[in-house]
Amino acid sequence: EDTDRRKFCFEYFIAKITVIEENKQDENYDLLQHNLKQLKEMRLLNTKQLNIVELPMPDAVVFDDQRLPASYANFYIANKSVIVPTYRCDKDDKALQIIQTCFPDREVVGIDSTDIIWGLGSFHCLSQQEPA
Repeated sequence: EDTDRRKFCFEYFIAKITVIEENKQDENYDLLQHNLKQLKEMRLLNTKQLNIVELPMPDAVVFDDQRLPASYANFYIANKSVIVPTYRCDKDDKALQIIQTCFPDREVVGIDSTDIIWGLGSFHCLSQQEPA
């Protein structure tokens, strides 16, 4: 992760999504499992548990021997849609379905981000949006 492990690529708190890695051999597996454990132990001010939605990691995207920060959580929320990066892997459809359940009133659109991620970010990073 090139951005000093900024949380938005791993945990998107607004949508209560946490990214998980199912592949125990992946270099991010231990960190993501640790983060998931911590989130499950956290409580809101009203003592309720967080509503955690688990989102898979895409397959590793590597360029010039560097693992790029590919993540479905690097999505952009627009007025009526959510633009989600996809990475030409079999987890894309599952990730889009999960994100759609988090935003039932918006159209979830997957756009191939394989070439964009070479710039070390995707739609959320590129948008530089400001809250209205």
